[in-house]
Order: sequence, then structure tokens, then C-alpha cells
Amino acid sequence: MKKVIYWLMGEKAGRAIVGSWNWLWGIPVESGGGVSVEVAEESLRSMQESVQKLATAVATQVSAYERAKQKYEAKVKEMQTFENQAMTAQRNGNEEAARLAMSKVIQTEQILSQLEAQVLQAEKYVEASKDKLRRERQKLEEYRTDLGNMKDMQEINKALGDMAKVNNNLSMDSARSQFEQAKSAVQRRNIQQNSLAELSEDPTEKLKAELENMSIDDEVSRRLQILDSPKQLPPE
Repeated sequence: MKKVIYWLMGEKAGRAIVGSWNWLWGIPVESGGGVSVEVAEESLRSMQESVQKLATAVATQVSAYERAKQKYEAKVKEMQTFENQAMTAQRNGNEEAARLAMSKVIQTEQILSQLEAQVLQAEKYVEASKDKLRRERQKLEEYRTDLGNMKDMQEINKALGDMAKVNNNLSMDSARSQFEQAKSAVQRRNIQQNSLAELSEDPTEKLKAELENMSIDDEVSRRLQILDSPKQLPPE
């Protein structure tokens, strides 16, 4: 869909439309989520295309500079040839040929001055363009590294978000609170049952049982004492 939009509306307008859709859906770039990474990837692709276009333009400049330089060097050689012709004609006494060759030297010198200025200007343009291309390529590599770091950070953020969701779902604090409530309820129930048992017991019956136990204990003690005392024989 994005490619279709970019093809119909152009890269700049298409990116604005896609960004507007993200905003309408409530997922702006500033959210720092997956949309931010996608926008960064699209921007990086645009920068790569721009750098490629710049590289093509620099190559064209270099080619033009090389042609101008070659033309200048060819003219220099041509002027040297005319100079040699003028010298040869002068030595041979051919005044007319010498003057013709020297006039060509002068005409070539005039052209050479213009060609030299053009070559020097082209050289400055080429060096400036090459320097810009180097800077843009360096920035592009830095952005590639940043994008890789962004993806790694996005994965970490997602993992942390998943951990937070798991922690919220487990709700350990709520479970502890429920456990403590259950424990307190059991303890209260135990106290109530003990209190109920104590209240349901008749005090009179309890006292009577204690007295009976005391009487039995006394009788048991008395009889044990009898067993320990020596037996007396009856009188004859």
C-alpha cells in the first residue's frame, strides 16, 4: 500500500499521507513504538536513494572534468606542436610558414587560458561534490547503525512490556492479600468454636464431675495405703 501511495503521490507527499494515517490511528512517530522504527526505515531508504543520486551526479561531474582536462592537455600539446613548427620554419628561412605557425600558437594560448579556468573550476566542483558524497555516505552508515540500535531497543522495550503484562496478570499482591484473608477467617472460626464449646458446657455438671473425680482419687489413695500397711493377725 505504501509503495502505491508513493507511486501515485510522490515520495514526499506519500510519506506525509502515511504519517497522517498513523496519527489518525493514534500511533504517532513520537510514541516510540513499531511505527517509529518503520518511519526510520522509510527515511533511511529515502536517504539511500538520495545518496545514490548524488553519487550519480558526482560521477557525471567527474566525467565532465576528465573530458575538459583531456581537452586542455590536447590543446597544450597542439600549441607545443605549433611552436615547434614556427621554430623549424624560422630556421629554414620560411618566414611565411613561421608567422602562420606562430599565429596559431597565439590563438591556442588564448583558448588555453579559458580552458584552464574551466578545468580549475570543474576540479573545484568535483572535489566539493566528492567531499559532500563522503559526508553523506558517512552519515548514511551512522543512520544504518542507529536503525539497528533502534530495532534492538524496540525488541527490548517489547520484552519489557510483555513482562509488565505478565506481572500485572499474575497480581501476586492480590493473591497474598487473599491468602491472608483466608488465614484470618480460619483463625476467627477456631476462636468462635472454642468459645462456643466453653459456653455450651454446664458449670454445675463440670463441678460435680470434678468432685467425683476427687472422691475416686481419695478412695484409690486410701486403698493403696492399706495395701502398703502390714497386716495384723487376729487374736487367739
